[in-house]
Amino acid sequence: MTVDHVIDPADGLAFAAAIAVLGETRRRDGACYWQVLTDAADPRRRVEAFMQASWLEHLRQHERVTVEDRLIQERVRAFHRGPHEPLVSHLLATPLPPGAALRAPSLP
Repeated sequence: MTVDHVIDPADGLAFAAAIAVLGETRRRDGACYWQVLTDAADPRRRVEAFMQASWLEHLRQHERVTVEDRLIQERVRAFHRGPHEPLVSHLLATPLPPGAALRAPSLP
């Protein structure tokens, strides 16, 4: 899953502190990977990326959100300066044929 935030670069440190707390809740609720990325071409764009073991685990994460978790999410969202809500993307792993990762790609 990714969440695209647009922030004022002047708020970078405060945003980082707020989203670090959110990262703790993501990991507590089952995220096996969590990271915040800054777009090298646009320092206003920060992307929170995290992964769960399965789609079912992601749905369960939504059920585990507490009132305190919502407040943490709202603190992070308060930094958003984009014209729309932060863009949320749900990305699912694409199954590959057996051994596909071991083969070198063929060139055209």
